[in-house]
Amino acid sequence: MKIFQNNGYCFLTPDLRLRSLFRHLSSYFRFMHPLLRIFFTGMLVSFLGSLPLGTLNVAAMQISVSDGIRSAVFFSLGSLLVEIIYVRISLVAMDWIRKQEKLFKILEWVTLGIVITLAVFSFYAALHPGEKKNIVLSSTLPKFVLGATMCAVNPVQIPFWFGWSTVLFTKKILLPRQSHYNLYIIGIGIGTFVGNCIFIFGGQLMVDKLNTNQNILSWVIGGIFTVTAIIQLWRILRKTGALHQLEHPEEVTHKIEEQMEKIEEGLDKISHKEK
Repeated sequence: MKIFQNNGYCFLTPDLRLRSLFRHLSSYFRFMHPLLRIFFTGMLVSFLGSLPLGTLNVAAMQISVSDGIRSAVFFSLGSLLVEIIYVRISLVAMDWIRKQEKLFKILEWVTLGIVITLAVFSFYAALHPGEKKNIVLSSTLPKFVLGATMCAVNPVQIPFWFGWSTVLFTKKILLPRQSHYNLYIIGIGIGTFVGNCIFIFGGQLMVDKLNTNQNILSWVIGGIFTVTAIIQLWRILRKTGALHQLEHPEEVTHKIEEQMEKIEEGLDKISHKEK
């Protein structure tokens, strides 16, 4: 890697600029105030966790296309509220949550039914050019309530946040204090909302690129819901879903710890190379 010089000014190559950025961010993150650290940790984990295709973010994308950005934002805020409540409960009442075995079994099947229904009506909209809306997502139910309901019956985020919170407790990034809990949850809320906005505005962009041909997008979204339903059914039959993860939290935390170790090793390598 070279440093180019022009008219007395030094210019780093893109790779060096990126490494320098990561090095400074890594150093700043490690020495920042504990409250800011837990805030940004919650926001970053939540943002990255909301990027993989899932039921809620894909639903938000379809609502933005069929009913407008405002409706999609309200849908996301509803799901966000429930997610925050789940996170708060997972911080203080995980022992009680683990005992709700029957409830989680029911919720897993309810979630599967919802995803299958969303897939069916997405394909229906794709096959009928005059029907541009998903009947379920474009129902008369307020979008905020719809988002809250769909998130409430989806237990996936509970083991996810339980795993991350456990690891953060272990590494003493998250401490059992109200100030830590509050900023942690606020960061999670902001990260999730920003992640959902990528899908909300991305859906609009996709429609513009497809010359307003929503049928193609309906096919794509229907396919995503179908794959999601197959994965959900596979996890239920194989007993590797949310209930299994709550009963065996060590599997979740082990994967998260491995991810964090890889990130830390990568940042250390970048720092050493810069030196």
